[in-house]
Amino acid sequence: MSNAASNPDRDPKNQAPVVLAMTGASGAIYGVRLLQILARAGYEVHVTISPSGAAVIKQELGATVDTYNVDVAGLLTLSPSWSGTTLPAPDASVLSRIHYHRYDDYFTPIASGSFRTQAMVVCPCSGSTLSGIARAAGSNLIQRAAEVHLKEHRKLVLVPRETPLSVLQLENMHRLAAAGAVILPAMPGWYHGVESLDSLVDFIVSRIMDQIGVDNSLIQRWRES
Repeated sequence: MSNAASNPDRDPKNQAPVVLAMTGASGAIYGVRLLQILARAGYEVHVTISPSGAAVIKQELGATVDTYNVDVAGLLTLSPSWSGTTLPAPDASVLSRIHYHRYDDYFTPIASGSFRTQAMVVCPCSGSTLSGIARAAGSNLIQRAAEVHLKEHRKLVLVPRETPLSVLQLENMHRLAAAGAVILPAMPGWYHGVESLDSLVDFIVSRIMDQIGVDNSLIQRWRES
């Protein structure tokens, strides 16, 4: 999946951490799958999950998430009933690279611009989270961390999953794109040899990883043999 071994500059150990926030939009599997791949590829990841995000994980993936005491190992092995993916239990080295922060805890590294990161991904990104970031509301750690990435001119990737879109949502997306964020809707392509739901999930995850500079071969790319 990763070409880091042949390119020391892309080695995960030489990269700043990635921030991943999961909020209350449909599509929890995208965020969970992204976390699993980043962790097993050797990246340090700072994770935060909103209460609504936890509720969606419960509804869509059948897993209970305590946002104050998250079972990281459980997330790293979580696989829905429709998936053909089976994941082994993570070892201690993998778990040591995952740092969980409560969504209401502002006294964490990712709330400060002085803490260096490679990128932040909000996946999935709810409409309320989109609005809060667009207004620089800072109503929780997720919104604050996203604001930090914008003000520090670091990569911020927002993955909304909503249809149809209202004018207000479109305006929020336009405002954030103008501020430097990447709007990456969870709209999987169908040109890469789709064989399962897993391949549709991996299409979106691969595109997110492309945006944050993480090598991957999750999908067969257009016109690649």
